[in-house]
Amino acid sequence: MSGTATAGASAADTHELIRVHGARENNLRDVSVEIPKRRLTVFTGVSGSGKSSLVFDTIAAESQRLINETYSAFVQGFMPTLARPDVDVLDGLTTAIIVDQQRMGADPRSTVGTATDANALLRILFSRLGEPHIGSPKAYSFNVASISGAGAVTVERGGRKVKERRSFSVTGGMCPRCEGRGAVTDIDLAQLFDDSKSLNEGALTVPGYKAGGWNHRLYAESGLYDPDTPIRAFTDRQRHAFLHHEPARMKIAGINMTYEGLLPRIQKSMLAKDRAAMQPHIREFVDRAVTFTTCPDCAGTRLSEAARSSKVAGISIADACALQISDLAGWVRGLDEPSVAPLLTSLGETLDSFVVIGLGYLSLDRPAGTLSGGEAQRTKMIRHLGSSLTDVTYVFDEPTTGLHPHDIRRMNDLLLRLRDKGNTVLVVEHKPEVVAIADHVVDLGPGAGTEGGRVVFEGTVGGLRASGTLTGRHLDDRAALKKSVREPTGALEIRGAALHNLRDVDVDIPLGVLTVVTGVAGSGKSSLVHGSIPAGEGVVTVDQTPIRGSRRSNPATYTGLLEPIRKAFAKANGVKPALFSANSEGACPTCNGAGVVYTDLAMMAGVATTCEDCEGKRFDASVLEYRLGGRDISEVLAMPVAQAEEFFGTGEARTPAAHRVLRNLADVGLGYLTLGQPLTTLSGGERQRLKLATHMADKGGIYVLDEPTTGLHLADVGQLLALLDRLVDAGKSVIVVEHHQAVMAHADWIIDLGPGAGHDGGRIVFEGTPSDLIAARATLTGEHLAEYVGA
Repeated sequence: MSGTATAGASAADTHELIRVHGARENNLRDVSVEIPKRRLTVFTGVSGSGKSSLVFDTIAAESQRLINETYSAFVQGFMPTLARPDVDVLDGLTTAIIVDQQRMGADPRSTVGTATDANALLRILFSRLGEPHIGSPKAYSFNVASISGAGAVTVERGGRKVKERRSFSVTGGMCPRCEGRGAVTDIDLAQLFDDSKSLNEGALTVPGYKAGGWNHRLYAESGLYDPDTPIRAFTDRQRHAFLHHEPARMKIAGINMTYEGLLPRIQKSMLAKDRAAMQPHIREFVDRAVTFTTCPDCAGTRLSEAARSSKVAGISIADACALQISDLAGWVRGLDEPSVAPLLTSLGETLDSFVVIGLGYLSLDRPAGTLSGGEAQRTKMIRHLGSSLTDVTYVFDEPTTGLHPHDIRRMNDLLLRLRDKGNTVLVVEHKPEVVAIADHVVDLGPGAGTEGGRVVFEGTVGGLRASGTLTGRHLDDRAALKKSVREPTGALEIRGAALHNLRDVDVDIPLGVLTVVTGVAGSGKSSLVHGSIPAGEGVVTVDQTPIRGSRRSNPATYTGLLEPIRKAFAKANGVKPALFSANSEGACPTCNGAGVVYTDLAMMAGVATTCEDCEGKRFDASVLEYRLGGRDISEVLAMPVAQAEEFFGTGEARTPAAHRVLRNLADVGLGYLTLGQPLTTLSGGERQRLKLATHMADKGGIYVLDEPTTGLHLADVGQLLALLDRLVDAGKSVIVVEHHQAVMAHADWIIDLGPGAGHDGGRIVFEGTPSDLIAARATLTGEHLAEYVGA
């Protein structure tokens, strides 16, 4: 009997590995790996080598799919449907918790407090202890409006219908003037139309309201005013109909349409969206036309007067949310209220987690959309830190993004803490500091795109160093300081910068050189660079906001490369350019140019099968008969950038406009991407470099880059530095917000903010050359840079 028990126990203990066999997602080539459980495994490899495809799209995706399948079919109908990854065997999976770098929802009403549990707990605390008592937790929420109503309701009782009078009221905490947004908008009418012209003369200057379009015809043909009269000559009644008319159905140009005034229409179509989610030309218009001013009624707190009047220990909920989280944690600990002890304990632990994770400098009222990718990722980690769950697989996507070398040590401690609780921790990472703490390393490569997708090394960190793979060779790379630095040609003066935590900063940013702005996370770098450098003529900003694009978008459409290619095909074959677009006339009629046919299977994962008619090429067969330089359009879109650069550079297919864009793509290290690869399959680092390549053609004199090394392999950092040098040598000024020591060492000028984060930061602690920074060693950055270059 005891023998079988022992055998049973040992059988359960044999599942110590997560086994992956034959993974083929995206560019993976039949990858097979064995990952030890309850250990820290780091996945390395150049950008585009298949790390995310293996970790996120295969292991984590299958774990989530299997968990979803444990629910009933009814519940699954409400959940996102996930297809099974293309893999032969996945064995030994545990529940996966994914902590990725997706920016937090950029809803104007979303704050750090609402995105975590902190605000919910604070609201309960104030509804129990607040003096005067104003109502339930809803009364302290800026997302709940106060409403009341009364009327007759019909109720059936004993077969008879009886009318009863009912009334209800909900007390919410939303400020009625700004509707919980904290800011009110004022629109500059001069940016919407030129009142010296009539509508028919093209008075409207709003994007998308060009003469002839439906948006324009709605007003020009409404019949409420004369389209040939200059707008300034409208009567008061006509002006009200033009600007403020309530929505009303009417017949315009023979079609039933909803007419409403220009202001409410723009308010709904453009201003209701978050600024970060807008297309660049719309954002530019909104920045010109709209001034956002702090709401005068609630002073930007978003809360009603009643919610602000109720206090606990002399502090209102608005004051509590405005406090730096590290200070708020101290205030919560100081409350001695046995009646709400469990609540105070839970709230205290949540706030302490912020401090432990290095986000103690935030405040709960900080809009979630303003957090950087790294801050958003760490905010998502908070709920997992205090969790009692063990034997869980935590999956992290470059958790050191946006972290100063000083903060990376704290992040390493957190990763090890999660592992030591008995969890499997999988990390996709490039930083050598994180690779160094791994129990197990999986290196993918040898190259990117079609050149990658294989496991080139599996084992310990020591083994990786000796392996001779690209990552192994570059693991101990150290950039040296430049022998001489460039002389500035001028200066960009910033005076009295006080955004967020900046303390009236005065600084001259030198022009004509490579300037690096650095400092610990939360020291005020982004506030200084993005908040103080005037975004106008000559300033090109390449930040980390995600590229919005469907699976029909690809590098060729995003960069504008497809335009000259289509024209070259059209000219060579004497047909119109629209034929060479899979989103227009040239699309395969069966799959509408998608290349695949989707079959929706309700709550089960839909099936995408390659279109049989065009064999996934996306074009109508007749279009593929037209050739340029011996290739049809689908063959051109299947080319990698490096090959296409050669193809459009010489010979019959020579197209200078296309060649220029392709050269920029190759310069930023994207030579391996195929022109037709869907944008949805690109990694974060690839998307940022795609943006950089697109902006390199802009006429700007000042380039502002936000952590361009994000997602870059150690071997690619050198290529990025060469690109920055080329930009500076071409007469541009480059300002980089960066933590990577190699970029700091390569700078001509460093501006270091600090000394700490939040209210301990916001000051300039050093300005000068990298060698002076190392010699002084007076700041955290100086110490880490000195250690890095071995000074």
